[in-house]
Amino acid sequence: MLMRAIGLVFVAAVLATQVPGAFEAWQKPVSGGGGGTPTSTPVAVVPIGTTILEADATGHYRGTFKLNGKATEAMVDTGASLVAINETTARRIGVSIASLDFKYPISTANGETRAAHIRLQRVEIGSVRVEDVDAFVLRDKALSGTLIGVSFLKRLGSYSAEGNRLRLER
Repeated sequence: MLMRAIGLVFVAAVLATQVPGAFEAWQKPVSGGGGGTPTSTPVAVVPIGTTILEADATGHYRGTFKLNGKATEAMVDTGASLVAINETTARRIGVSIASLDFKYPISTANGETRAAHIRLQRVEIGSVRVEDVDAFVLRDKALSGTLIGVSFLKRLGSYSAEGNRLRLER
């Protein structure tokens, strides 16, 4: 009898601490339109294997990609033949800089430079995932961000710009 009472008190205590939080989460509006600042950007419902990127104020498609499992802010660049990352990003995603051979001459928007070829284990955004993607590593002074180029895009089933959105489909 005592064990049953202790068990009942335990269940009541757990419910008392968990139910109010669950109820509050259930009551929150999805759109955030009831005054106050929305906590997230509305996202279109898309099938698995499809991701949609919204263009930013400059008309570029940017997002948080995962390179070898590490989150990296990047911009989609259809003018880039390969995915392009700088040395800092390469180190962060597990590439040994000491073993790189910067022997490939390339032209960038900032002029001529040299790059090292690598193969990324995987590139992901949302539910879109591509493995074994060719990439170039550039010196930090030659590239400040990460560019998602055609070596990723051509491995998709399709990609298309529709108005203000870029649709990526595996």
